[in-house]
Amino acid sequence: MPLCGGRWPLSIMVKPARAHTRFEKARIIGARALQISMGAPLFVSEDELRDEFSGELIQLYGVDEAKERVVLDPMKIATLEYIKHRIPIDVEPHLDE
Repeated sequence: MPLCGGRWPLSIMVKPARAHTRFEKARIIGARALQISMGAPLFVSEDELRDEFSGELIQLYGVDEAKERVVLDPMKIATLEYIKHRIPIDVEPHLDE
């Protein structure tokens, strides 16, 4: 079974039951960014981070050095994990019945 981030299989990751509101999205990304900043394992690989943010890395460090650098911003990492549906967090909607 393929591993993501060296720890969890991709099949365990949570896909949202419905589209999240902007408030739910902010809450999920913020919670995951806090976990990442406290040392939690990542659910995206370093290569995926480099591919996604290559333009920014090149702008900051130059073409040669950007190939060896990694994105360290927890918010950017959490946002990428959210986009790829790899955050093991979901919210229960408060439905009026």
